[in-house]
Amino acid sequence: MVLDAQSVANMSQILILSDGRMGHLNQSIAFARHLGKAYDIVEVRFKNKFLKTVSYLFDILGIKSKVLFHTQVNKEYEMVVGAGSTTYYAVKVLAAAMQAKSITMMLPKGYRFDFDTIFAQSHDKPPKQDNIIEIPANFSYIEPKGLYAAKRKSIGIVIGGDNKIYTMLKEKLQTQLDFIVKHYQGYEIAITTSPRTSETIERLIESYHFEYEVIYSENPINPIPDFLDLCETVFITGDSTSMISEAVAYGESNVVILPLESQEENKFTRFIDALEKEAYLHIFDGTIKNKNKKIDFRTYLKEVNL
Repeated sequence: MVLDAQSVANMSQILILSDGRMGHLNQSIAFARHLGKAYDIVEVRFKNKFLKTVSYLFDILGIKSKVLFHTQVNKEYEMVVGAGSTTYYAVKVLAAAMQAKSITMMLPKGYRFDFDTIFAQSHDKPPKQDNIIEIPANFSYIEPKGLYAAKRKSIGIVIGGDNKIYTMLKEKLQTQLDFIVKHYQGYEIAITTSPRTSETIERLIESYHFEYEVIYSENPINPIPDFLDLCETVFITGDSTSMISEAVAYGESNVVILPLESQEENKFTRFIDALEKEAYLHIFDGTIKNKNKKIDFRTYLKEVNL
């Protein structure tokens, strides 16, 4: 079969390996979208937890074996891309088998840094190495979805939840929300929770009766791109590098981070502090400051031969 030029152009050139975590997968998709290349997404997983440990040893020894993981790949690609520890070994194995470029969207801790290209967030303190491109946030590609339409001047609020480092205290969040409501009188307030938002926090959100409200556990949609497109200011709790990365990479909204409780300095605080120093956002401290500088991730693609 002979393919015409248009058919060849439409063929997928990038294989994206997914570990099932949307925050990881979206970074790989953003990479492909910024390149303007078609892609296929295939889930990958180790056959058992022990074999993930074996993969670290195999990588040290330079052994590339498909027997450690499950995946379904039936064609050739120019690039194999992954984000998340479950994907890194498979990226190396499949890229080598296809003679394709191996690319990771995060620092592949535990594995040798001998991928063709590694995009590493600054807060992970990556080493200086020719194949490592240091970036200030997670790769993001935003497209509004039309889930939210502001009726007047508006602000958006994005609520996350607890993680291994942060605890979201109801009383502290309530104080922050009370300040926002008072400060933005006359504005339309749009709010969304996320998959990690606790039921206690969801009930708190509902008690405010905001004009636009998404309780994710009841309505699993993502209006964040619309908030970034339409709202004058977007407030985001400081527990998700993915949500914050999206906010500092699209639109013209000011970005304000609502800090959470943590015991010590960590990669999240390093991430947010660095972005504040560069005027991408403001960390809420009882005051509101307008910061809306944006990251153009396409500039980082120019640094490597893809």
